[in-house]
Amino acid sequence: MAHPGAPGRGFRRAARRVRPRGRGPRPGRGGGVSVDQGDRKGFVPPPYPYDLLDEARAAAAALPGGAVDLSIGTPGDPVPDVVAAALGAAVDPARPYPPSVGSADLLGAVCGWFDRRLGLSLEPAAVGVCVGTKELVVGLPQVLRLRDPGRDTILYPAVSYPSYAMGAELAGCRAVPVAVDAEWRIDLSAIDEADAARALGLWVNTPGNPAGALDDLAAAAAWGRERGVPVLSDECYIEFTWDGSPRSILQHGTDGVLAAHSLSKRSNLAGLRVGYYAGDAELVHYLREVRKHQGFMIPGPAQAAGAVALGDQAHVEAQAGRYLRRMRLLVELLAGLGIEATLPQGGFYLWVAAPDGDAWGLTRRLAETLGIVVSPGEFYGPQGSGHVRIAVVAPDDRLDLVAERAAAAS
Repeated sequence: MAHPGAPGRGFRRAARRVRPRGRGPRPGRGGGVSVDQGDRKGFVPPPYPYDLLDEARAAAAALPGGAVDLSIGTPGDPVPDVVAAALGAAVDPARPYPPSVGSADLLGAVCGWFDRRLGLSLEPAAVGVCVGTKELVVGLPQVLRLRDPGRDTILYPAVSYPSYAMGAELAGCRAVPVAVDAEWRIDLSAIDEADAARALGLWVNTPGNPAGALDDLAAAAAWGRERGVPVLSDECYIEFTWDGSPRSILQHGTDGVLAAHSLSKRSNLAGLRVGYYAGDAELVHYLREVRKHQGFMIPGPAQAAGAVALGDQAHVEAQAGRYLRRMRLLVELLAGLGIEATLPQGGFYLWVAAPDGDAWGLTRRLAETLGIVVSPGEFYGPQGSGHVRIAVVAPDDRLDLVAERAAAAS
């Protein structure tokens, strides 16, 4: 796989911060360091990857109309009307402490969604809620280590969401990347059995971030059961599966697996922080009980709005249509600049190979010509170097501006 060349002028400082010499892994991927702080040593967090894009943002902002930020997967479209109405009506739920495990309405809505969309029959006791799935992803290694102190390793795809590795490191665990294949799917055969014997969990992500690949979830579930390793399936982009039907690891049985879901992507509700998980009965029960002690609670109005969101599929279908149109538009615009891009199997990201493998150079070029801010692939692991990720989350009027700039550039 090609590796990025030297970053262009104006991005060299950022690139040096991304890849500091002698400091091990890249930012946000278990890249913290233990340093001497007088009479103690402690964890020092690495730079947050997206904080390294300030110069790209400045270059894009210099164009008339300003920057169009496509670097972070934060949905930019409005909250669905049915959800906004429910949120405004939820006055009393703001008064008492909300149930940590989830309100009856929200748990029932989660079970109803699994039934309608995936044909899965789940009981409310087999489901829990979380304050957005990032909180769950980062916190799971700590809880899993409490549950099984004899193990100390989290396995995760080598090109993936940076929080899988960071959650492991924050829990004092080993974060061990698993190679991905030429189609960006996790390669289970690449896992060292010595690492598997120490594993608290294996993360899989379908559709994947950043490349949109679809893993073989049946194979992942079987791998974990054979070794007694919980398989943790991040399914936040499930509603945006373009190649075939939505798929969940729970369709292959619940024993030894946990599926994590979110309303942030599905329903444009990133600010409400509503996520949920389901799967292995014993593991779900353990998580629900531990989380009561930790005090994690989704605010009552957010739980009420989340229940309504899960009951409405029309806004999801409309949003899926927007994302597909935007990805097709950007594929066309990039082609006009001589940059090849293809639609993913799922998700709302374009995973684009940079010409000559120079991801920082492409980041600079797109900022200066189209006014868009994108993410260099190394943010998602060294194997992602040479690519950039483009999130089609900006509203249509902003992408119309990008199209005007592309026409002028060509």
